[in-house]
Amino acid sequence: MNSKRPVNLDLTTIKFPLPALTSIAHRITGIILFIGLIFGFWALDVSLSSPEGFEAVRDTLANNVLAKLIAWGLLSALGFHFVAGIKHLLMDAGIGVDLEGGYRKAQITVVISAILVVLAGVWVW
Repeated sequence: MNSKRPVNLDLTTIKFPLPALTSIAHRITGIILFIGLIFGFWALDVSLSSPEGFEAVRDTLANNVLAKLIAWGLLSALGFHFVAGIKHLLMDAGIGVDLEGGYRKAQITVVISAILVVLAGVWVW
């Protein structure tokens, strides 16, 4: 083993390129969506249990700021995860796998996701 090889274990000093950041964010949003299923299934269960349950969920989403924030966060995570998933599917198909194409797709992913986050915010609020 070459002992003169540089070792950098401090992740805060490493500058990740944009495609790496979008890939990491894709994984993080997947985890957020998985955890968010708890709230989604709970709301679905309560809303389907009775007309009063439906009104309670509707009232909570209409008047509770925390519920709106959670809904907006989940919709934002879903939007980014969807767009980044399309980017990964294009990479699997061999489209834009070079350095320039990967960077361009990462930029497009960020722009489209930002638009979807704003639209989700407008819809929720």
